[in-house]
Amino acid sequence: MVRRVKTFRCLTFMISLCPNVLGGCYMKQNQNTITYSRIIHLSHIIDIDIPQWPGDPPVEITTVANIPQDGYYLRRFSLGEHSATHINAPKSFHDNGVGIDQYSAESLVLPGVVMDICDTATVNPDYSLTIADVLHWEKEHGKITAGSLVLLHTGWEDKWLNKTAFFNRDAEGIMHFPGFGYDVTQFLLEERQIAGLGIDTHGVDSGQDNSFTINSLVLAQERIVLENLTNLQQLPPKGTTLMIGVLRLRDGSGSPVGVLALVP
Repeated sequence: MVRRVKTFRCLTFMISLCPNVLGGCYMKQNQNTITYSRIIHLSHIIDIDIPQWPGDPPVEITTVANIPQDGYYLRRFSLGEHSATHINAPKSFHDNGVGIDQYSAESLVLPGVVMDICDTATVNPDYSLTIADVLHWEKEHGKITAGSLVLLHTGWEDKWLNKTAFFNRDAEGIMHFPGFGYDVTQFLLEERQIAGLGIDTHGVDSGQDNSFTINSLVLAQERIVLENLTNLQQLPPKGTTLMIGVLRLRDGSGSPVGVLALVP
């Protein structure tokens, strides 16, 4: 019999307690150590057939150099700033908002908590997270720590390869997928001082909300919004550290991201 031994690794870093993306507000002077046993990708693979928000530019990938002819392999790619697994910057919904290039490094390494509404979303795809859901989660797992990123696991990541199911449009073209409610978002921002929100659907706003209410609310406070996440089912409810790799596009409204989860 082969016995598998879990190996733990440690990473020492500085952590910011400032929830907004400009950082530098409440930087701890002591070092902090992350203990983790595995690292998980939370970003989908980018390809030309991924689900795209209506009106977004298509994903294009073109080979520009080959090893036999050029001695190396190189491709050119093009996609929208809000395509694939991505982060939204305040500039995307607020004229005077900062671009993605202004995000501080410390704002992109932060603790994550996961709330699971998969069963509810299966029955009601229009479901929005509520304050009652958060309080129920806290009763079992403890109060959400300030500076955390709240991830909502809806099960929609399983629909990623089926565009029809992912957007779930009705006969009138209205999309139906779960998201965060307005009251709970205000509660999380004001009462729990979270760093932001993340979700495995194409928007933190539920599918029927075409005014981007939740995005606007979160980004007005210069917090983080992550959309089209994957592998959330592999994360524990709390204890994970997230590392968000952005493309520092000058004045960018957002960016495709590589998100890594360091799981204890």
